Amino acid sequence: MPAGDLHENPIGTDPATDVPQHEEATDATAALLDAARAEARDMKDRALRTLAEMENLRKRTEREVADARTYGVTSFARDMLSVADNMRRAFDSLPAEAKPADGPLKAFHEGIELTERELLKTLEKHGVKKIEPDGQKFDPNLHQAMFEVPNPDVPNGTVVQTVQAGFVIGERVLRPALVGVSKGGPKAAAQATTSEA
Repeated sequence: MPAGDLHENPIGTDPATDVPQHEEATDATAALLDAARAEARDMKDRALRTLAEMENLRKRTEREVADARTYGVTSFARDMLSVADNMRRAFDSLPAEAKPADGPLKAFHEGIELTERELLKTLEKHGVKKIEPDGQKFDPNLHQAMFEVPNPDVPNGTVVQTVQAGFVIGERVLRPALVGVSKGGPKAAAQATTSEA
């Protein structure tokens, strides 16, 4: 073999013989690189899903804690409403002319009234609010109609009498107000304006 031929094609530089080895190495590297990229995408997707799940869990837990804080006293509050009702019934059963003018009975009467106000104030402090429906439009979400009162002077569907006070706790109805609703009066103003439009 001539010396010039050795110089022209040293081992490892012959394009005819080296290309397949180089292509094999490039294909193997590309396959490994593609596999690594796919694994990285999979890991990133898993990490993002885990972060999203953790964020949802955090929000759900916060919501549950807030609900527990707001509505945790529901059973106790419902039981206390019967105490408030009995106090109110005791006052309502006493005729106006029988109320004591002064003396120890007047102080006793005022003390019981003060206790009732304090009870309602304490319930309100814990998120239990009294529903004052008199004069409002009847709302089946907050009121329970017990009877209808014919009254042409009051718009139809207006609460004209409260039989038993209702209470809400947070956004939920603890007990609906038992009410009497007007019948036979003019249609409510809100209904009249929507029908004109």
